[in-house]
Amino acid sequence: MKAARRSFWNMPLPGRFAVCSGVIGAIVGLVIGLNVYAPTAWFAAIELGVPSTAAGGIVGLIVSAGGTASRRLKR
Repeated sequence: MKAARRSFWNMPLPGRFAVCSGVIGAIVGLVIGLNVYAPTAWFAAIELGVPSTAAGGIVGLIVSAGGTASRRLKR
């Protein structure tokens, strides 16, 4: 568990955003899928997890680019 935690914190910021939003999207998709139609809940988890991972990666890219730009402008 320590190795997984360490590797997560060593990831670049866009990767962390993508992983977190993907996991959250998959959990939300699973819950929605279980409430709607239980036999296809796994597909709902994938259906919501993949787009949220992409969105998290885009948000992470924008945030990390802004942070990098602000650090360079301060110098």
